[in-house]
Amino acid sequence: MRSKLWLSLCVLHAVASMLVWWMGARLAAWMIWRVDDWTDRPWSLWTSAWVHMNTQHLISNQLAVGALAAMAWVLRPGLRASLAWLLTWPLIPLVLPYWPHIGYYAGLSGLIHAAVAVVGVYLVAGQANVPMARRWGLMLLGGLVVKLLIERGWHWPVVWSDNLGISVVQSSHLVGAVLGVAAMLAVHHKAFNRAV
Repeated sequence: MRSKLWLSLCVLHAVASMLVWWMGARLAAWMIWRVDDWTDRPWSLWTSAWVHMNTQHLISNQLAVGALAAMAWVLRPGLRASLAWLLTWPLIPLVLPYWPHIGYYAGLSGLIHAAVAVVGVYLVAGQANVPMARRWGLMLLGGLVVKLLIERGWHWPVVWSDNLGISVVQSSHLVGAVLGVAAMLAVHHKAFNRAV
């Protein structure tokens, strides 16, 4: 099955997030990415994605990962799409220090935005064997761009969310989406050039 790696990543993120949640704050504090000491804890580039600040944060990201798994079941993203998504994982936190308001980062939201961008480019490149793939890809990317323009993560990198009851690092959504597109174009450039 072409989407095996993608689905495996979805399962990894869902299960690891639950395990970190159940193990409690002591483990989460060790795994979270912090701008001032991440070089002493380089694993936090990966593990911070599994740390969630409250139950609403965890549930919303679990639902989004479930949607990514369902999308993969239908679209069957290939190995290159999965590798592009995997590539964005440790890079998202590395870009966040460009915003001085960000002291730490936790959760899957940046990685989820990266995955949506990867799937959008995958569809536009005509790699999915589904009717009107390019049109669906353009709609998906268009919706992502509208969301990012509404959030304005470059201007408001961190905002308080009443729905989640936490501060949301909106710039991670922007960074994830940009890195997702860049990674997908990098690993899939030949197929994309043929489609365009």
